[in-house]
Amino acid sequence: MKLNRKGFTLMEMLIVIAIVAVLISVAVPMLSSQLERSRETVDLANVRSAYAQVSTEALLGNTGVTVTVKLKQKQAGWQSAAPVNIGGIVHSKSNGNTDNWKGDAEPGGSCEVSYDKTHGVVLTWSGTAAPDNPSYPFDTKHTEFFGEVLYKTEFWTRGDMNNNPNFEFDSRCPNSTYIPQIEAALESMDNSLLQQKDCTLAFLGDGHEGQEADRYLFWTSLDTKKVGPGEKIPVLIQTGDGNYYVSETTTGERTKKSEPHKGEKYIAVSEQITSRIEYKKFLKADAQYSSLTEAYDAYVKALAKDEYKGVREKCS
Repeated sequence: MKLNRKGFTLMEMLIVIAIVAVLISVAVPMLSSQLERSRETVDLANVRSAYAQVSTEALLGNTGVTVTVKLKQKQAGWQSAAPVNIGGIVHSKSNGNTDNWKGDAEPGGSCEVSYDKTHGVVLTWSGTAAPDNPSYPFDTKHTEFFGEVLYKTEFWTRGDMNNNPNFEFDSRCPNSTYIPQIEAALESMDNSLLQQKDCTLAFLGDGHEGQEADRYLFWTSLDTKKVGPGEKIPVLIQTGDGNYYVSETTTGERTKKSEPHKGEKYIAVSEQITSRIEYKKFLKADAQYSSLTEAYDAYVKALAKDEYKGVREKCS
């Protein structure tokens, strides 16, 4: 039996190669364009997030906060969006510089998101952007709020909490025996996080010796008196062993139990917490941060979420 071993001719192979080359020449630009669109989508999302953060800070009175976003796009300008809309700032290439838009996006560039008291949020693109590190409304060198504040109070050094398994010192408590001493200890600091206008803070946890990890500082930029009881709010948490978290609490109503303000109500940063297990629920591994500034950045982003719009408006 005769086998047919006939293969492709040279001409057929050349035709196939030519077809493949044509397909590649069409596909590669399309793929490159899609990748660029994806990068621009990420850039726009990041800048919009920074816009929300700066807007929220300005709403809280912190108009000096600046956030710089590094761009991922590889081409100058915008390939996928025309005009570009970021937080209501609408811009086309033909507009040039405006009060709220300076420069243009470039490969390897950045966008500085800042706040101007006259024009609102300003987007400054490319090489005119500021350094990568954002500014903060508080002095970032102050981070030791247990050792430099709580543990320096007279009641703590005297050992008043040694046998207390669940203390709570909330800054909204009227005529508290402890809060004035905490405020006095804070005077050794200059513009710390805990000294920000209208903020609410609380030291909570176990006062027994050796229980540092079971002590907590809850902080929010919101005035809980204005927020009211039963409202969910974002909080920044520092633990007694030096870890940082961003979490959510529900504001709780308390009643003063001692004279001269016995029976007076106030709004604490959280509902009553009575056990270690309940405290641990606030400490999520995916919301843990290595520094105060990282935790604060995450807190501001959390506060900017739509779910907290109501409490933001109450405090504006």
